[in-house]
Amino acid sequence: MRIGLFTAMQWSPEENPAAVLKALREQVRAARDNGFSALMVGQHVLTGPMGMFQTMPLLGHLAEDAVGMQIGPGVLLLSMMNPVLAAEEAATIDWLSNGNYALCAGLGYRPEEFQAMGVEMRQRVGRLTEGVEVIKRLWSEDNVTHHGKHFHLDNVTASVKPQQTPRPPIWLGGDVEAAVRRAARIADAWCVAPTLSTETLLSYMEVFREERRKSGLAEDVKCPLIRECFVGRDAAHAQEVSRGPLLFKYRAYASWGQGETTEGDFDSAYDDFAKDRFLIGDAAQVKDEILHYAEIARTDHILLRVQWPGLDHRETLGNIDRIGKIIADLN
Repeated sequence: MRIGLFTAMQWSPEENPAAVLKALREQVRAARDNGFSALMVGQHVLTGPMGMFQTMPLLGHLAEDAVGMQIGPGVLLLSMMNPVLAAEEAATIDWLSNGNYALCAGLGYRPEEFQAMGVEMRQRVGRLTEGVEVIKRLWSEDNVTHHGKHFHLDNVTASVKPQQTPRPPIWLGGDVEAAVRRAARIADAWCVAPTLSTETLLSYMEVFREERRKSGLAEDVKCPLIRECFVGRDAAHAQEVSRGPLLFKYRAYASWGQGETTEGDFDSAYDDFAKDRFLIGDAAQVKDEILHYAEIARTDHILLRVQWPGLDHRETLGNIDRIGKIIADLN
């Protein structure tokens, strides 16, 4: 069982970015020392009032703290980006991580991000699909000519190709059926969002496998599954410490209209929402939930988000240490 660390490392307006960065490095080293297998870092722009470092320079900064761990963005807003830059930045991180990079990309869903990046939101599917094709070719071919709707290349060669051969894995995120089918066709795996209910993610897993069959591709793909997680000293401690920071984060998601979050009075919906999605409890409870998800989703790769705006750094480190004991038990 592979247990990874998924972090956006967002912070509240009262927190100091320098302190946040120092804490993040400590958390990554603690995760590495506790047997976490991966480090995935989220991406958004214009997240105020929450603060958030940008993904690719942050991954480069963290590469040595995460030695031996698979690292990558989760998810990269590829539909808003130039795939040439995305390919070369990814290849650079692959070398910095000794061939341990994974690209997890997605469409994006916030209109203000598309507007700010100068991209029409209605073009996002075409740009993502074409971008993945360009990245694959730049990673694997010496001379690339591509004349698409959005991107044009004439007999070019990437400045840097990945260390991994034939290329790093590509995962696509998404929390609607069309996105899951797209991931099945053009990516190596679908990355399951933390906002999806158990019922929905299982339904979409079947959609993913069906689309792989239709495309003549292998069905037995171990899709990475993201879940929020806090392991407390006991169940009461877990609930008490995690509730406020998770509410802060998911109020923001609700206002952005992401996935199955509920806009409006999210506070009253929180308990039911969390029960079906978050791994919150003592070590025995969370271990059982991890094993349950591994069985029903047929995966051996779960990414846990263990830090949210407002959560005390010492509590985060304690959470990581307790998850580490679960990892040791599972392996």
